[in-house]
Amino acid sequence: MRGRVLITGASGGIGEAFAMLLASAGHSLGLVARNEGELNRVKGVIGARHGVEVDVFPLDLGLAESGERLAASLEERAFVPDILINNAGFGLAGKAAELSRDEQLRMIDLNIRALTDLSLRFLPAMIARRQGGILNVASVAGFMPGPGMAVYFATKAYVVSFSDALSEELRGSGVTVTSLCPGPVETGFQRRAGMRAGRFSGPVKPLSAAEVAAQGWAGFSKGERMVVPGWSNKLAVYGGRAAPRRLLLPMLKRAMAGAKA
Repeated sequence: MRGRVLITGASGGIGEAFAMLLASAGHSLGLVARNEGELNRVKGVIGARHGVEVDVFPLDLGLAESGERLAASLEERAFVPDILINNAGFGLAGKAAELSRDEQLRMIDLNIRALTDLSLRFLPAMIARRQGGILNVASVAGFMPGPGMAVYFATKAYVVSFSDALSEELRGSGVTVTSLCPGPVETGFQRRAGMRAGRFSGPVKPLSAAEVAAQGWAGFSKGERMVVPGWSNKLAVYGGRAAPRRLLLPMLKRAMAGAKA
């Protein structure tokens, strides 16, 4: 189905990769992010390459009123999303008690509240049409505690749980919900989180944003409840679920100790 896709956090990284991928397949797009200049850059590239309809919605989804403002803007442009990709989010590296409380609460507002708000706003219409769906970008971080990024890991655990539950509630409705759980991807996320550049270099090469988007879209298109791109990330997910917390926590603490720039 070629329909209208609303993508949050679409000014770079995985969100931009989704926009490019779906534009190449002929979908009309609504792109949401704070940075209007970067949104227009993405729109310009898509227009030059693919010629599909692209609407941009410069908006800070971390603000409490953002859901209402976005809904009003969508209504003004008669943009009814068939598919929602909740990609907007950020992390912060460091000990929770030492990081800014306000910034950590903003992280919860964006990673959890905004994602939940938009999901609940658009699901009823999708259910009424008996088609469409939501793809929520979570993380392998959602399957384990994260000393050194405690709030970020916790927000992604919420996204995984929320998506799983919605997927089961909507079984047989014609509407699907998929969580995409990538591992490290070199994007602007690391810089925003205050992490060292190249923090995740090692024997296993991180997937690119384009690879993650392609695998996520393929899984969503098949109606899969969850997509974990890459065999190393699958091992991390299964290991995080199976390992005793008393062993896992010190290991994760050591792993995250050098993350902060």
